[in-house]
Formats: sequence, C-alpha cells, structure tokens
Amino acid sequence: MEVKVDAELVRLLGKSFSTQERKVAHEYFLTMAACNTIVPTIIEGERLIDYQGESPDEQALVSAAAAYGYALIERTSGHIVIDILGERQRLDVLGLHEFDSVRKRMSVVVRCPDNTVKVLVKGADSSMLNIMSKTSNNNQVTYMEATENHLHEYASQGLRTLVVGAKNLSDEELEEWQHSYQEASTALIDRTALLREAASLIECNLNLLGATGIEDKLQDGVPEAIESLREAGVKVWVLTGDKQETAISIGLSCKLLTHNMQQIIINGTSKDVCKKLLEEAKATYGISRVETRKSFSKRQKSIDIAQAEGIQETEGIQAFPESRSHVIRQITDINDISKGHGIVGASDRHPPLALIIDGTSLVYILESDLEQELFDLAISCRVVLCCRVAPLQKAGVVDLIKSRTNDMTLAIGDGANDVSMIQMADVGVGISGQEGRQAVMASDFAMGQFKFLKRLLLVHGHWNYQRVGYLVLYNFYRNAVFVLMLFWYILYTAFSTTSALTDWSSVFYSVIYTSVPTIVVGILDKDLSHKTLLRYPKLYGSGHRQESYNLQLFWLTMADTLWQSLVLFYVPYLSYENSTIDIWSMGSLWTIAVVVLVNVHLSMDIQRWALITHAAVWGSIIVTYACLVILDSLPGLPNYWTIYQIAKSSSYWLNIILITFLALLPRFLLKVLKQRFWPSDIQIAREAEILRKTPGHLSVKLTEIKGLPGH
Repeated sequence: MEVKVDAELVRLLGKSFSTQERKVAHEYFLTMAACNTIVPTIIEGERLIDYQGESPDEQALVSAAAAYGYALIERTSGHIVIDILGERQRLDVLGLHEFDSVRKRMSVVVRCPDNTVKVLVKGADSSMLNIMSKTSNNNQVTYMEATENHLHEYASQGLRTLVVGAKNLSDEELEEWQHSYQEASTALIDRTALLREAASLIECNLNLLGATGIEDKLQDGVPEAIESLREAGVKVWVLTGDKQETAISIGLSCKLLTHNMQQIIINGTSKDVCKKLLEEAKATYGISRVETRKSFSKRQKSIDIAQAEGIQETEGIQAFPESRSHVIRQITDINDISKGHGIVGASDRHPPLALIIDGTSLVYILESDLEQELFDLAISCRVVLCCRVAPLQKAGVVDLIKSRTNDMTLAIGDGANDVSMIQMADVGVGISGQEGRQAVMASDFAMGQFKFLKRLLLVHGHWNYQRVGYLVLYNFYRNAVFVLMLFWYILYTAFSTTSALTDWSSVFYSVIYTSVPTIVVGILDKDLSHKTLLRYPKLYGSGHRQESYNLQLFWLTMADTLWQSLVLFYVPYLSYENSTIDIWSMGSLWTIAVVVLVNVHLSMDIQRWALITHAAVWGSIIVTYACLVILDSLPGLPNYWTIYQIAKSSSYWLNIILITFLALLPRFLLKVLKQRFWPSDIQIAREAEILRKTPGHLSVKLTEIKGLPGH
C-alpha cells in the first residue's frame, strides 16, 4: 500500500525526545502500529511486509505507521516486534481488549524495553473523548480543541475517524488490572461483561494523542445502483457506525441524499428529548399516526395503485396504442415517471424528507414506547440514515419495520457488525470483500460488489416474481381443469365409480404429459430483457402492485378454468351423443384434448420462445400421443386398441380443434381487449422492445425521443 507522507511530520519524528511534540508523535504512531490485530508476513527476503487482518481500516493504519518508520515486523500471542526508525524493539503484550459495540474502542497493554507499561487505545470519538484526562493543562485543552476541529473536518469530507490515546500505568494500576483481567479471561459465565469491567480500569484518564481519518471509498456503481433502487420504489435505509457528518457526506456522494431534501435530525440525549424531537418533526410536516400493520399495508397499496393509475392518466386519451407513435409516447411517459415526474399521490407541500438519527437516540427510542413515533416518522421519509448504531440496534431497526408492516425487508452488509441485521431481515445479502466473510456466511445471497444488487432485484427479482406468480395460477388451472372435466362426467354416471380414463392416464397427466413445459417455462421465460428492466427501474413496481398474482387474477383464472372444463366435457359429449362410441374411446379423446388445451393455453402466455421451449410444449403433446398408443396396445387394459379406432374418424380431430378454439376464445378476447385499451407498463415496454427490432423509419423516430436513454 502506497502512503504519501508529510515531510514536516517526518522531520519531527527524526528529532530527539526532548520536545513534548516528539513524544506525542512517537506514542501516536506506536499506538497505530501496536493497537491492532494485524498479522505481518515478511516476503521476498524481508524486503516487503504484507499485512493481513479482518479490518481494512487497521491495515491502512498499520501501513501508514510503517510509512513513517513504525513498521510492525512480528506478532505473537505474547509479544510484538516493531521497527522504530530502523531500530527493532520488542514489546511484551500483557493483555488485549478487542473492539466491541458497547465500548466502541480497542486497547492493548504492552511492556516497553525500558520496563514501562503503557496502555494504548484507539476508538470512536464518541467513546474516546469522554475518557481523556480532565486536567486543566493548557496543552491538553489545546490538543482537545484542535482534535475536535480535525474530527469535524474529516467527517465532513466523508472520512471514517478514530481517536488515539495512551497513558503509562503505575504498578498499582497494573496489578489491579491484571488480577481483574485474569479472572475475566478464565470466567465461564458473563466473560464479556467481566472483560469490559477490566478494560474500564485502565481505559480512563488517557492522554490525547490525535485522530485518524480513513477514506471510505465507495465501490464503483454504488450511486447509480441506489438511484435505480429508489426509482424502482424501494425505500433505502442506511444503518452505519460512522459519525453523523461522515454518514451525511457519504449519503450525498452515493446519491442517497440530495440537496433539495429536508433533513430531520434526531440527536437526543434522553427519552424526553427524543420524544420532543419526534413530536415536533411530526407536527411540522403533518405526519399522522399509523394504527396497525393492516392499515399501513392498505395505505401503501393505495399509493401504489395511484402511481399505477398516474401512468395512464399522464397519457390521457393516448393510453391505447392505435399506432406506433402512440406506443413510443407511452414508453416516454413511463420513463418520465421513473425519473420522478408526474407521480400521483406525491405531496407538493413539503420537499422530500430525510430522517437522520444517531445511535444514542435509538437507545432511548427502541427500548421505550417511542417506537411507534419513530415508525410513523420514518415511513413518511424518503430516506432514513441511522449513524453511530451498534449491531443490535441495526437488527432492532429492521425488526421495527418487520413487526409493523407486511413489507419485505432486505439487508445488505459486508462486515461482522452487519450479521445481526442480515439475519433479522427477510432477505439477507452479504458482500464478500475486505471486511471478511462473516456477512456472507450469514446471508441468503452473496455477491462481490454492491452494484450487483441492482441486477439481483430489478432483473432477477422481477423475472422470478413474474415466473412464480404465473406458475402458481397456471398450476391451479392445469390441475383444476382436469379434475372439473371428470366432475362433469361423474354427474352423468350417478356418482358411481365408473371411470372414462385409465389409472395410467390419470397418473401420467401430472407426471409426464404436462410437467415438462411447466418446468421449462418456469425456468426460462422472460417477459422483458435485462436491458429494458435496467433502463426503466419503475417496471419493478409491477411486483409492488401484485400484477402477476392477486386475488382478482386467481378468481378470474378459476372462472376461465370452469368454462374450459365445460367445453372439454360437453363438446365431445354432444358430438358423440347418438353414436355407438364406447366410454374408453371418449376417455382417450378427453385425455389428448386436455393435454393439447393446457399446452396451447401455456403457449399463449409464453413471453420468450426458445428452441427448448418449443421442444417442451409441442413435444409433450407428441409424448402424450406416444403414451396413448403404447397404453392402448396393451391387451390387458380395458382401453385396448381404442386410439387406433377413434383416430380414423375425422370428427375426432375436429373435436380436438373445436375444443381448443372454444375453450381459449374468451381468454384470447380478454387479452386482446386488455392489451389494446388498458395496457400495463410491462406490456407497453415489451411492445417497445419489439418495435426497436424493426428496421427502417421507426428507429429514426426512436432517436428523436429524449426520454429513451441510449437512443
């Protein structure tokens, strides 16, 4: 890691220990080199040191210390070796208190070569500044003021800050700490609490050494991913352990926060203060109380419906595509809405709200009756930013939403402090990076970079919802139409046990005849290409509005199933009513007719055809015929030779065609009317995809539409 050093600081470190500044600088870099869990590895014949650790922040600090001449050379459980300006010194490690979310700091007790014992500490400014020495020394006061100014400056630049402190331990302090530390280390019950008490004995009255600022560089594509998720209607909340200024700066850089947003900042030091701040914010922006989970879901659904209707209202009388130009206009309107224009239901009284709350306030809110107040305020804001929060508080915020709404929650993180949040959410996503693999091991999905979340949700999430929603309805239909056809037959047999179908045909219907097309379509079908879904994030809202599966669609499908089953039974029944055909021949006709019907029904809804799709759909009909021929060729079965006799008749083939036509006619007419007069966003976008592939003058028209990026 290349580090740019400050020449003035290098000259200071080259001086003797006669000045106070030199001593402070020495202890500052000594703390950076020693107070960590980094393991150094010497490679290429001691010419290069590779630092390995769980935290990239620690790696950066140790590398910076090495650049200034304080290089960590060796680490064991009992000692560390540091090359200090060319002189190797061995420091005996007497004890190590690792970082935890309560103390928010880390400390190490070392014995120096001159036999002095030092405690070296680094941690968050919120926990470190309170344990600094309170002496009235002018230098200490000056250091404190300068450090606080530096911390504020670093945080405003989006840097992650730490405060560094140290002090010498007296023999009495060392003995008291060692006794407490030894008991805590060997305790079997409440070891963590006992170690925390032992740390408090030495983590006090420290001498302030300085502060550090580390750039928390965003991964490529993070701002674009967050912006797309917000356009898709996904509320993005950020839960971080950084300072408030740092979190705000990062929020602006990743386009989570915008300058036109009204920021509501909740920094309470007590329960009463937090309650007052929440009530004032709700009163200022007219935010009402959300009573129940059910009422909130209804309100969210009404907003989604209003936004969906707003798409059509924006287009006015041009909602139905009578010509290509109208279709192009509709796509342009969708793009405008996806950019935030013309959304019905958005309040114009106030600018977008952003709630910013710190961990101290969450302590008082999540452990009291103020949770409902926070919930009312949070769901009314476009962005929620929680800073200085502990891992358990992250899980508490996720649970706040889960326990009060029916919304699906997704948590994404890259470190061990995100594990509780990932496990609490409905869907957990872990980023495999420099922070380790703890988040990945606890997650449902793992990815290398945050930007991949955009494709996971907007593309694969949409495809999965569309496939699952359709297949649920189709499987209900596929089985119900077969059962209802047999039900009408039972009415004419006085509810006897007489069967028109063999047991083999009944079993093979779900196992062989119709299973393969269902599986293939459920895996491969795509209503839109990935390019269109990424270009128009608003299309993800079809899942929010439950367009692929809802109660209305279910009962409409069941009504269509009822009609198709009636056609299946009565067309052959009326055709052969006065004939001498036997019941097994009718059964063969019903078997092939229902298989042809459900497969043609499926083919009407397939959005993207591939070679394997054709093979599965039409091949299943061929396989059904082959099975019927084999079964009817077995002498031991009652339907022996029936297919050979009935297939010779032209009425047999006319019945199959007539059944398919009459059964699917209402469905076909409804699809035509809906797509022509009430097209959905998905249908409009799909039509635009088809139009883009047509050559000639249409491509010229598309290049003139400003709303279509990339053209």
